[in-house]
Order: sequence, then structure tokens, then C-alpha cells
Amino acid sequence: MTHCVSAAPSRAQPYADRDETTQTTDATPTSTPGDLMSREQRLKLVLVLGSLIAVGPLTIDMYLPALPAIVTDFATTSAAVQLTLTGTLAGLAIGQLLIGPLSDAVGRRRPLIAGLLLHIVASALCVIAPNVAVLGVLRVVQGLGVAATAVVAMAVVRDLFTGSAFATMLSRLLLVMGAAPVLAPTLGGGVLRWTDWRGVFVALAAFGVLLVALATLALPETLPPARRQRGGVVATVMNYGGLLRDRVFVGLVLVAGLAMAALFAYVAGSSFVLQDTYGLDEQEFALAFGAGAVGLIGATQYNVRLLRRYPSQWILVTSLVAGTVAGLALVVFAATGVGGLPALLVSLWLVLAAAGLAMPNAPALALSRHGEAAGTASALLGAVQFGVGAIAAPLVGVLGTGAVAMALVVAGGMVAALLVLLVVVRPSRLAGLEAAPAVAVAH
Repeated sequence: MTHCVSAAPSRAQPYADRDETTQTTDATPTSTPGDLMSREQRLKLVLVLGSLIAVGPLTIDMYLPALPAIVTDFATTSAAVQLTLTGTLAGLAIGQLLIGPLSDAVGRRRPLIAGLLLHIVASALCVIAPNVAVLGVLRVVQGLGVAATAVVAMAVVRDLFTGSAFATMLSRLLLVMGAAPVLAPTLGGGVLRWTDWRGVFVALAAFGVLLVALATLALPETLPPARRQRGGVVATVMNYGGLLRDRVFVGLVLVAGLAMAALFAYVAGSSFVLQDTYGLDEQEFALAFGAGAVGLIGATQYNVRLLRRYPSQWILVTSLVAGTVAGLALVVFAATGVGGLPALLVSLWLVLAAAGLAMPNAPALALSRHGEAAGTASALLGAVQFGVGAIAAPLVGVLGTGAVAMALVVAGGMVAALLVLLVVVRPSRLAGLEAAPAVAVAH
């Protein structure tokens, strides 16, 4: 395989080596390693990281069309099967807390490859799971493995970029990884035409093998030894303690997590609502689910254009207000049945679009404050996002599998995110945050 970042520095001279001794200044933002990359190099980096990070959404979404079939096969309840989704999200949350500090200590590549190998093993074992309880445990292990891709991709981008450039790169990365939610249910539906739900996990294991090769051959190390964290468990605890004492950072992490909760409430409930309540078949559900993902992706890319004219904090506030309004409308349509399926889908699309604007900007603003521990900060961010998502998914099942239950949790996530931003973070505290260079200092 050719080196997918061929124009970039080799592993012997990674991107980050160009900026090992960069120090922050009081007034003028310093250059970052990403500033030295050409447009072609940035595009190749996005494609590599996007391919790697796509395994997360695929692991979460690809088996969604099969959820009703799994209920029947294991003679269990929809709530029990939804817990297998919760298990994946919980594994993602816990795994990121472990892998983030590890990637700050030993570099980005080794934790990434180890996580992918764990994901492959867990996917293969899911194929022979004898009951829903074992499947749920294996989904936790899948989440632990795939957590490495989420942490490392975010940390690599933060190693190379900061401020609005970080938000722009993250939006581009979301374009690539956003194809996964669009394709995943469709791919899952295609697999189900030829085999049963177990075939989905065969496909995930095969994809994991390809990603190990990609990570081994195409991703350079972006964290040189001089900038790696030292001190083991004590340093890790201190890093997490420092992050948790930063009220603005914690608030922005909660905002990102609650926006993710709205997204995962839709993921957890959509297959039951659209197939059982509205009578869509597996292929029709895949198309409807994909249409929502297109709205999410389109918003992330429109965010790049907005960043040229408006600051991230303005976009974040506006998107959460719009998402709250759309979420409340969704509850009304679900409860009254006014407008039928079209009104339900349109309001869902608007919520997802609002989340697509919020999701790149909240992490960019949060991580701009802590470039010295990008892996740990990214881990805490990801853990909260998927942890809150892990709570939201079964909450939909507890409330019921109907449209009202899903709508309440989706809208609740957006309302809570807006309240946290206004009360905990306070938009006035974000003024000028993007201008802070927050470049990692050599240790």
C-alpha cells in the first residue's frame, strides 16, 4: 500500500517534530505544525483519519436495521437489545478515558493499532454470541477497542491545529466520518439481504483488518517523545483534575455530550419508530436514516463557510437555539401526529443539522484551552459524549419505543445543552477564546 500521506513527513520526521519547542505567547498566536502542511497534505490527512474514525459510527449504526430481528432471534425485549447499543457507547466512554492519557504518554500510533486489534477480536466473537447478554458484553469490548480511533483522531488534529483551523479540520473530518452513518444502515440492510444479523459483525471484523493495515502504513506519529507526558498514574490523575477544575472546559464538554445524546437518542429509537410505528421496511428505514445523516453532514460542511465570517461561539449559541426549537416541534408532531411521517422526519432533520453545527465548535473551543494534554482532554471530551449517549439510548427504551419517547429524549438533549451553555459556560466567557494559541509546550 502506498503511503496515504505521501507528501507529509515520514514517521522518522513526523508533523509534530516541526513544532517541538513552540511556546505560547501573550498576544500573537504562534504557528502550528498544520500551518506548514499543503492543501493536498491536509486532504490526505483528513481521508486517513476519516477512514479510521469511521469504524466507530459503523460499529454503532450498521446493525440498526437488524435490531428487531435480534429481538426475535433471542426471544427477548426491545429494551434488552437496545442495551447492546448502550454497551457499545459505554465501552467507547470508558475506553477513551484509558486510551487518552496512554496516547499522551506513548504516542498516537500504538494505542490506535492495539484498539483496532481488540475491536476485530470482539467483532468476531459477536458472530457466535449465544444470547443477548453475551452480545451485550462483547459490544462493550467492541466499544473499548474502537475508542482508540476516536481519541487518536481528535488528538492528532489537535497536535497539528488550533482555534478556527481546528474547527475547520474537524468539520472536514466529520464530512468523511459522516459518510459512515449514511452508509452503515444501508450496508447493514444489504448484508441482511444475504445473511442474518451475525453477518454484520463479520463485515465489521473484515473492515477492522483493513484499518489496521491503513494505520500501520499511512499514519505518521504526530507526538514526538519530547512532548509526551511523564509521571504515570499520578500525572494522569493530575491532568484530569486540572481539566475538571476548568469550568468553561467542563461546560463545553457537557454541551458536546448533550448534543451527542440527542443524536444517539435518534439512533437508538429510529429503527423501532420508523419500522414498527410507521411501517417502513429495512431498506426504507436505511434511506430515511441516511437522509438524516446527510443533514448532519451538510451542516458540518456549512460550518466551514460560517467560520470564515463568524466566531465559533456565535455559531454554537445559534445552533443550540435552533436545535431546541426544532426539538420542541418534534415533540409536538410526535405527540399529536400532525403532519404524519414527513413532519416528524423534517423536524428530526433540523435537529440533526443543528447538532452538526454544534458538534465541531464545542470541542474546538474546549480543546483550544488544553493543547498541552490533547489526548487526555480529547479522552474526557469523548468519554462524556459517549457516556451521556449511553444514558440516552436506554432512556428511549425505558420510556417506550414510540415516537413520543424518542422525541422527548432528542429534544431534552438539545434543551439541556442550551441551558448548560447559557448557565454554566456563559457565552461572554468564550469571547476571544479562539485567538488563544494553546499550542502544546514541550515537556
